[in-house]
Amino acid sequence: MIYVGFGFLMVFLKKHCWTSVGYNFLIAAWSCQLAILITGFWHMALVEETFHRINLDIPSLIIGDFGAGAVLITFGVILGRCNLSQLWVLATLEIIFYGLNEAICAGTLQAVDMGGSMYVHTFGAYFGIAASFFFSPKKLKDKEIASNGEGAYLSQTIAMVGTLFLWMFWPSFNGALASEFQQQRVIINTVLAISSSCIAACALVRIQCGKLNMEVVLNSTLAGGVAIGSASDLVVAAGVAMAIGALAGILSCCGYIWLGAWLNKKIGLYDTCGVNNLHGMPGILGGVIGAISAGMAESAFQKDTESLVQTFPALKDGKRTTAEQGWIQLAALGITLGISLISGALCGFLASKCGGDNLTPYVDDDHWHEDLDYNLGEVTAL
Repeated sequence: MIYVGFGFLMVFLKKHCWTSVGYNFLIAAWSCQLAILITGFWHMALVEETFHRINLDIPSLIIGDFGAGAVLITFGVILGRCNLSQLWVLATLEIIFYGLNEAICAGTLQAVDMGGSMYVHTFGAYFGIAASFFFSPKKLKDKEIASNGEGAYLSQTIAMVGTLFLWMFWPSFNGALASEFQQQRVIINTVLAISSSCIAACALVRIQCGKLNMEVVLNSTLAGGVAIGSASDLVVAAGVAMAIGALAGILSCCGYIWLGAWLNKKIGLYDTCGVNNLHGMPGILGGVIGAISAGMAESAFQKDTESLVQTFPALKDGKRTTAEQGWIQLAALGITLGISLISGALCGFLASKCGGDNLTPYVDDDHWHEDLDYNLGEVTAL
């Protein structure tokens, strides 16, 4: 998902394909390793209150993968408007705050977020949105340059590889850290939710516009996987999972059809991949649904105390009720939004100072040695 899914989904820009997939590859490799170390450090400092060597095992690699996912979501916001130095600094700083947020919410507060709706998607989206205001070069006022921020027939066709890869592997992403008794429920709920978001998003854009829209098909079809993440191990009714997915697909589709252009006009938000529509709003929706599901978990689990405590360790020995757990889940969502926005603005400002003043947005020319002819598809080595 991280290397193929995110990488190829970002090649939809008609003159920025190499940089999209190439920077995704490099930054993901760096972020994955760094996330293991930084997340481990914050957990030792804030949760365990003792320092030791960080164990390297399959769960730690998955934790690193989640951290890389948050960084690549941020990359999607400023895609085409940053150089490698800026992106590298931004990714490094983001992992520090990502690990801090995860340690506070998942470790100290013990708020559960199985599929990362809050800690990965919401954090990465709003960190990137806050940072993006420092990556809006004056050249974007040129209509011809700004038009390169759109997709083309061939680039969007290739981007469908990323969409299909993400769509197929999202259940494994949500269930990667689930325990044995949770995995089946997580996978089934994710499949149902992401299938419903695909149908609902395409239906809405077809009804509204009379035809399908490739931007919606590339992105909104995935929104169900984001929204079901926090509650993927809690929802026990198939209809509920499908409703969550359909609602996320509709919300995301509305973002691509109306909200994105409105935000650009009103507050000057340049969100290249529409990250707010795919990860931000569905992530918040997932966090709220997770809180509601946690508050109703006792009835959902039909008083299966053992499974309930395994899902919410804070409930052990009556230390916390399910209602209290629901409010803690909401608090974690609020903390995630606060840390992501504040740290995103700070880190975006710092990273924007690392060159890039002469960068031409949305084209590969400034990032590769080769001389590129986009019209003929030819490459000449310099």
